[in-house]
Amino acid sequence: MASFKDPSFQERTALANRAKQKALEQLKAKPKVDEAVLAERRAARIAREEAEAEKRAAKRAAQEQAEAEKASAAAAQAAEAVELTEAEKKAARDAKYAARKKNKKKRR
Repeated sequence: MASFKDPSFQERTALANRAKQKALEQLKAKPKVDEAVLAERRAARIAREEAEAEKRAAKRAAQEQAEAEKASAAAAQAAEAVELTEAEKKAARDAKYAARKKNKKKRR
C-alpha cells in the first residue's frame, strides 16, 4: 500500500505555474470578437440609453406639469378667497352670529 506523500513547495509552485499557463493558453485560444458584433452591441446599448433618457424626460415633464397645475389651482383658490367683497364678508359674519344666537335660545 502506497503512503500519502505531501507535495513539496517546488511541486506546488510547478503545479500553480502549469495551471496559470493553461489558463493563458485557453484565453489566447478564445476567438476574437467580431467588430461587426461589437458595433451592433454598441448601437443597441446607445439606443437603449436614448430610450431610457426619453422616458425619464417624459416623466420629469409630467411631474413638472402636475406641479404647475397644483400651483395654479392653489393660486386660483387663494384669489377666490381674497375676492370676497365686504358685503359678502358682512353677510357671512351676520349668519355666524345669528346661528350662535339661535343655539343660545335652544339651550335655555
